[in-house]
Amino acid sequence: MSKKKKIDLHNLTPEEELKYEIAEELGLLDRVMKEGWKSLSAKETGRVGGLMTRRKKEMKKQAAEKAE
Repeated sequence: MSKKKKIDLHNLTPEEELKYEIAEELGLLDRVMKEGWKSLSAKETGRVGGLMTRRKKEMKKQAAEKAE
């Protein structure tokens, strides 16, 4: 028996927002919304995580440049 939690895309943390945004860009959002994150393969999950890491680094770099 699995518990399915209803996902509210309008009430997410910034990190969750980024995660769903990347999933949408990769064409995975429909499957995630329907079947959950566990429905993704390790390769797909790794791709989402890798892109999240890259974007976070870019955002930190941009914030540091603005602060100068």
